[in-house]
Amino acid sequence: MTTQALPKPVEDYIAAANAHDLDTLIATFAPDALVNDARREFHGIDAIRRRLAAELIAAKVTKKVGDVREHYGEVGVDVIVDGEFDKTGLPDPVILTQYFTVRAGRIVRLIIILKEFVRS
Repeated sequence: MTTQALPKPVEDYIAAANAHDLDTLIATFAPDALVNDARREFHGIDAIRRRLAAELIAAKVTKKVGDVREHYGEVGVDVIVDGEFDKTGLPDPVILTQYFTVRAGRIVRLIIILKEFVRS
């Protein structure tokens, strides 16, 4: 694992998310993209737009980039998230690992998983 710079579409996604700019945010995705957020799948731009509007923009979610790594062409980003959402039962801070697949300058797949730490 190495620390990498973010690919442009991922950088744009993070910036648009933090600006709560839905139109710019959705423009980072390919029309037939797939988002899997905690095992819930959203196929296509319309479904992704609805999810982003309801769960990211409305909740004023902010993202702070942590570790970034590339693995076989995929980009993994640990993101510390905050915002106006129910944090009951979530760790503090909330860290999501987001796995991005980028093709032709657009995000074609985003998989989001709550990062859990195993303590010895």
